[in-house]
Parts: sequence; structure tokens; C-alpha cells
Amino acid sequence: MQMLQLVLWCFFPLLVAAKLENDTLLWGPYRPNLYFGLRPRIPQSLMTGLMWFGTQDYQSIGKTRHACDQGDGITNYTWTEYDAREGGVQTINDGPNNVKITTEFFKVAGGNHGGSWAARIKGEPINDARPSRISTIFYFGMEGLGALDMDTEEDENGLDGEVKLSGSTPELDEFTIRIVDDPSNSAPVTGNYASQFEKRNGKTHFLGQPVPSGNIWQAKEVLLQNIIKRAQDILAPFKDATTGPPDPSFVLQFSNEAYTGSNLYAIQKIFDGEFQFDVFFESASSKHHLSASTINEGIPALTSAYHRRFQDTFPFPSDYHGPNQDSMEKFSKAVTSNLMAGVGYFYGTSIVNRKFSYEWDEEENAESNNDEGASGAKLTEPRALLTATPSRSFFPRGFYWDEGFHLLHIGAWDSDFSLEILRHWIDLIDSDGWVAREQILGEEARSKVPAEFQTQVPNYANPPTLTMAVTAYIARVKKAAASSGPSVHDLGMELGSQLVLKDSSSSYLEPETALSFLKSIYGPLKRHYNWFRSTQRGQIKQYGRVARSRTEGYRWRGRSEQHVLTSGMDDYPRGPPHPGELHLDLISWMAFFSQTMKDIAEFVGENDDAASFAEIEQAILGNVDDLHWNQERRMYCDLNVDSDDESYHVCHAGYLSMFPLLLGLLPPTAEHLGPMLDMLRDPDQLWSPYGLRSLSASHPEFGQGENYWKGPIWIQMNYLALRSLFKVYAKEEGPYRERAQQIYHELRKNIINNVFEEYQRTGYVWEQYDSTTGKGMRSHPFTGWTSLVTLILAETY
Repeated sequence: MQMLQLVLWCFFPLLVAAKLENDTLLWGPYRPNLYFGLRPRIPQSLMTGLMWFGTQDYQSIGKTRHACDQGDGITNYTWTEYDAREGGVQTINDGPNNVKITTEFFKVAGGNHGGSWAARIKGEPINDARPSRISTIFYFGMEGLGALDMDTEEDENGLDGEVKLSGSTPELDEFTIRIVDDPSNSAPVTGNYASQFEKRNGKTHFLGQPVPSGNIWQAKEVLLQNIIKRAQDILAPFKDATTGPPDPSFVLQFSNEAYTGSNLYAIQKIFDGEFQFDVFFESASSKHHLSASTINEGIPALTSAYHRRFQDTFPFPSDYHGPNQDSMEKFSKAVTSNLMAGVGYFYGTSIVNRKFSYEWDEEENAESNNDEGASGAKLTEPRALLTATPSRSFFPRGFYWDEGFHLLHIGAWDSDFSLEILRHWIDLIDSDGWVAREQILGEEARSKVPAEFQTQVPNYANPPTLTMAVTAYIARVKKAAASSGPSVHDLGMELGSQLVLKDSSSSYLEPETALSFLKSIYGPLKRHYNWFRSTQRGQIKQYGRVARSRTEGYRWRGRSEQHVLTSGMDDYPRGPPHPGELHLDLISWMAFFSQTMKDIAEFVGENDDAASFAEIEQAILGNVDDLHWNQERRMYCDLNVDSDDESYHVCHAGYLSMFPLLLGLLPPTAEHLGPMLDMLRDPDQLWSPYGLRSLSASHPEFGQGENYWKGPIWIQMNYLALRSLFKVYAKEEGPYRERAQQIYHELRKNIINNVFEEYQRTGYVWEQYDSTTGKGMRSHPFTGWTSLVTLILAETY
């Protein structure tokens, strides 16, 4: 009994914090792959989504907007403000349909089931001289256990006034949903044959449809099929009409039927010009009755508070002399909001192949390859994941390599929300210590991924960037402790009913809660660390290599002839595949991982472990120099093995050769730092007016082939460079301090100005930037790690 009390005493702060997170973070736009899709953080529950198409012609229904798609030709779409606990505002400029759609989302806390929420959908013409005729569809789908019914009496011609649905699930309990028009929307649509369709004109149309469990994500196809089938029947008599067919607004409508057993309900409204309607979700336990005033008052208050908090959290440095500060601040708020609103909740199976390996990995995987029970690609048990997504249009899923960078930004804005995401990733660590580098959970996520990339392999790693999030969290806890005065223990208070937390957005910064959280993740994170050290270990003594440590060398498994996808730098030049190769970037990450584990161990009182991690860290740092420094080329390099089994350096100047600097592993007095800074600042190598190139401009492969990591500028790598310069080399005493300061200021200015100018020009931030022209390249919007520009601007490292 005493042991149970001790456990409860230790973890009580964590339980209190978790309860607060569920109350304020249950609902959100956790379907970021959609232009607007709300759901709770519950595996199988209620899901909502917004669709729209133009009714100016019959072809526009084939271009219905639903999932974010670069092929839609949307001029731009961006959350201008978004806070995970309150809600936010998004604007979508749909140029082809001449409509600017604004979605406003506002949460109302209360009750025992995650509270209630209100959403407003507004539209207005972009160009008043052109038609702006839009059909909107807002749908509600129920997955898993629960019920959903339409309470409003059905009418085959459509509905007038408020539409009401009710439902219940084990987690949400009872709730009601109301869809309410703005009074200004009452004017009927005009068009060809209006008199023949006047009974349905100006009405709200609906459909209730049974959908197999797990298929709600295919709502678009289900709903449009109903509209198109009805349209085909209506248009048949007009086939040879000399006056042409009826106006599309009168034909492209739901059949106004609700079938027995329906778990998908959709509400359609048709507008000409400006429009507005509200959607209210009311939890029965909250006792709140929502109305238009909820949004009228709530959204202005939210945006005003967001603006004040943003200025406090990410202030402009006093010496800022860049583009117009108001425009820059608006841009910075938008990329931060898009990162936060790009967090998704995913649930489902993934595909894992425990047998697969390339030939150069087969010897060490012989045991698993002979395991018949592990052969072939198989579906796992369903898992849940709360994760930020790199790109809503192109990468709407979780990426291990990206997430650590995401959490640096999210953590600076909302520490507790970042830890909720981190906890989900930690929970994915399996009994061996492995985490799949891509989290493609469920059929909806798999539908966006080419088949050849869907299968995950348990001996494949990825840069352990989650360690950066843990390190940043510990730094925030220490900073909060230093500035907040005495702790609960210092005041002689006991945990329990007397525990007083700060505001809900910072509960995990309390010393007791922080200790509980770090203890809860320490075990699985240590298992993960040990998995890296055992599965990614490289060979040293087999090839006569001389190094201080005979064990600390590492190589990425799962590479092909042309790619090392596991490194995160997919097509960056490497040597030919060989079991004896050693990779500079991976040993650098392992040094950083060892530092992180040492920091956590010290915080949670695992002193023996901390000493062990410190010893490993020093051994790794020694081997970075012993194994990877090439004195002739004056740069750090990979190692490989030739046909005579002789070890040699593989030197490709670029991000790879900068890793000891990027991760701040070199002391400011290191003799190798000077040549690295020279290479970094050389316009013929890494330096450009827009940021650091991924590969030297003098390299024969610069800009060749896929040109993914062979020259383009990546913002997260530039962030690492700026962070190390700011925190170490431009700050601490050393022979290169002044040089580092100069490089820091120039590089920071180049990055900020180019990303901002491209955003102004194109309406988007991009996955990468051309190092010759500065133009954005590939996926957009890419408000994953590119949003780090906000931290760069505020000098938050």
C-alpha cells in the first residue's frame, strides 16, 4: 500500500496535467490533410469536413475542394491565427472559383467530455466583376461505437432554417450539432429554368448515408456520387433542349434523403456572392448553448489575445532592420499558426516488413531473415499518433526526422502541447526500441503515399531529432524554475489537494510535473538509444582503423545504391554501399543523443547512467575526429572501404561535412572550426545570398539528378547552423568568435529575407529554396520545419 501511495504521489502532477490537456486539446483541426476538418483526439469517433465546388458550370464539380492538393490551383490558404487551446482563423483564396473562404473555429471549454465548439464558414468574391457561385457541403461522420441522427424533420425539397443532429459516443457522451444560416443568405439563386426548380431553390439540402466502418475518410466520393447520379436523371430530358440545360445550381444538389442506419450526414448550401453559416457542436455535459454571438465575441477576443501573446513569445530583436515589421510579423504569425493547425491525429495500422534488407545488410540480419514468422510485409495492430505534419498538401502524416524540429517551434509557443505530441511518439517505441521513420497509420494516410514507400523496416533508423525537443524542454524547465521562485517542496507543501498549477499552457514546467514526465519517458527513450547503438553500429577494427574508441562508429542501414533515405538527406552523394562504411552525420547525431540522455539522467537522478552517457559521449566525440577528419581536404567526411579492404574517406562538401558544427559538437577553440567556417562562407561552396546550400556549388553533382539534397537550401539545416553560431561559436571565447558573429548576422538576414519575399510573391512557404535564384521549390505550403524562420527571426534557439 505504501508503494502504491508513493507511485501515485510521484505521478499525481502528471495526471493533473494530462486531465487539463484532454479538456483543452481534445478537439481541433486534427485532419490537416483537409482544407477544414475537425475531429477529437479519439481513435474512432466523430469526424467532420468541409467541401465546396463552383456552380458557374457543370465541370466545376469535378474539381471539388476537400483534401489539400497542390493541383487544385488554390491561390493560397493559411491560418492567420491559431492556438491549439482556443481555435483560430483560416483564409482560403480559391482563385479558379473566385471565392475567398474564411473558416473560424472557436472552442468553448466545460463539462466532462472535452467541451463544445463553434465554426463559422464565410465566403466572398475575390473579384466583384466575376461570378462567385459556390456550393458548400459540411459533413459529419461517425466511426466506431456511437449513434448519429438528424432531428430536423425531412423534406424532399430541402430544409428551411436551422438543421439539427444529435448523437452520442462512449467518449463524447451525448451531443447536439446545429447548422445555422446567417439571415443575409436568404435570397434564392437565379439562373436558367429557375421557375421549374423554385420548390428547392434557396433551401438547405441534405443526405444521410450508411458508410462501412473505416471509410468515412472517403466521404467526398460517397457524397458526390449522390449528387451526380441525381443530376444525370434530371438532365436527361434536357439533352436536346435548344435553350441549354438548367443552371447547375438547380441540378447539382443532394437527393434530400436520410437512409436507415446512416453514419454519414452532409448538409449542402448553395450561394451566389457573399455567404455565411455557423456550425455548433454542443456537449451535453457542458450546459453551454452556443449562438452567433459566441463567434462574434469569441473570435475577435481570440485574435487580439493571440497577437499580444505572439509579441511576448516571439518578440522582434531591438536591432531588427529587415522588411516592414508589421508585414513580417503577420507572416511570422501565419507560419506559426499553420504549424500548430497542421497537427493531426491519426489512428490505424501500418505496414512493417521484418525480413527485408539490402545485400550489404544481410550478414548481420541473417537471424531475422531466417525467422519465418517475421517474413514479408504485414499490417500491425492499430496505433494512435498526435503529430505535426510537414505539408498539409503533400506530406500529411508523421515523420520522425521532421518532428524534432516541429517540436522546437511548438514547444516555444505551447510547451505542454509539444509534450503531448512527444509523448505520442515515445509511446510508439516498441519493445526493441525501434520507431518507424514514417508513420503511415490507416488507409487514409496510405492513400497519399506511393506504394514503394509504405512499408517500414525495423532495422532502419532516422536522425533522432526528438532528442532536440527533450533538450529544449529541460532548458525551459530550468529557466522557469530560475525565474519563478521557490517550488512546492521549497514551500513545505505536499502534493495533493494543495497543489496549485500555473495556467494550463505551462503545467509541465512545474518542477514536480516535469520530473514525473521525464521519468515516464526515460525508460523507453533509453531503450530507443540502446537500439540505435546496437543496430546502427559500424565496423572499426575490421579495417585497421585507428581511433580512441574501438566501438563508437556508426552507419545508416537500409541504403540503396543512390539513396540513403534513412539519413534524411535522401540523394546526398555517398560512397558505394559497403558493410564497412561509416557515416559522419549518424555519429554526430549519436553524440547529441548521448548528451540528451545524460541531461535526462541527471534530471531524474539516474547518476550512474548519467556518468555512463557522459563517457560514451566523450568516446564518440573523440572518434568524430579520429575517424572522420580528413587533414588533406580539411573537412569531415564519411568513411568507406575499397576493393583491397582499405579504409578511405569519402568527402563531399556540403551539409554532411558541417555536422559537427551544426550540432555544436566542436568546442569554440577547436582547430578544425576555422576551415569549416571558411567552407561555410565560401560563395563557391555552401554560401548563397539565400542561405546555405546543401551541396557545394563546386561539386560535380551540384544540381544534378533529382537535385533534392544536391544544392537546394533547407531551412532546418540553416536553423541548426544559426543556432550553433548564436549559442556557441559567436558567443563563447575563441579564435573564431568574431568571424562566427559576422557569418551569423549575414546568414540570418539572408534566410529571413528570402523566405519572406517568396511568401509575399507566391503566398506560400516552401519545402526548399533554389540556391541560385532563391525561389521556392517542391512541396507547398510546407509549414513544417520551414516555419523555423519564426524562431530565427526572434532569435529563439
